[in-house]
Amino acid sequence: MTSPKLGLIAGGGDLPQAVAQRCEAEGRGVYIVRLDGFADPHLTRWPGDDFGMAQIGAILKALKSNGCGAVCLAGIVSRPDFKTLKPDFKGATLLPGIVAAAAKGDDALLRKILSVFEAEGFAVEGADDILGGETLSPGSLGTMTPTPEQLSDLRKALHVAEKAGELDIGQGAVVCDGLVLAVEAQEGTDAMLGRVAGLPSDLRGSASEKRGVLAKAPKPIQDLRVDMPVIGPRTVEMAAAAGLAGIGGVTGRLILIDRPAVIATADRLGLFVWGETR
Repeated sequence: MTSPKLGLIAGGGDLPQAVAQRCEAEGRGVYIVRLDGFADPHLTRWPGDDFGMAQIGAILKALKSNGCGAVCLAGIVSRPDFKTLKPDFKGATLLPGIVAAAAKGDDALLRKILSVFEAEGFAVEGADDILGGETLSPGSLGTMTPTPEQLSDLRKALHVAEKAGELDIGQGAVVCDGLVLAVEAQEGTDAMLGRVAGLPSDLRGSASEKRGVLAKAPKPIQDLRVDMPVIGPRTVEMAAAAGLAGIGGVTGRLILIDRPAVIATADRLGLFVWGETR
């Protein structure tokens, strides 16, 4: 069965480009809604247009006129200042409900946004389904294997990330020698790792003596079609710069952007990438 043309609602980061490349490789039609201020300029190589976040009517009209039967929301989008948005007519009618959902947390906001597309007849697809198998597999992905102490740090970091997710805070945590060094919130993984890199050297590892682990886990209440955790080669590089020994997540619940590059980067920098089976 042929997949319907995909409308890719694109925020920042590498994930939207990975999804577009997979569609291209499989001969699947794709139209990209490039969100102003977030979407990567490289996305202009595929058919699409630029839209403000509150131009909901224009986005829906463009998706339909370009023959899209499904949508995928991918990429980093910061929570906006709703007072500064400039909605079109459709956006203005939906904005009160969106603002009310946002007050309940990011997950409620995402569910509300998904419902808008579903109400218009679009199927919603997760980036992991489109990428096909680009999620974390069990055990070590590369040549490096965690020690028992590092696995203990990883499992604690996963527990912390999951507890933070229950409170709709974030998806990641860093633990070193049993001590929680950082919990991800609105700043994102890269900024969190930057904070860890700025901590005193006795609290974290170094290039010569790597210690500590980054773990990422989905929020228990979130819709994985929209907001599954993601790592890429840059994540590995920043973890190494913070002196960490490895990265881990739950098997099947962490997207790898360019899996071969993630593994090659981890091997080159001497970090493990581990899939924890639950």
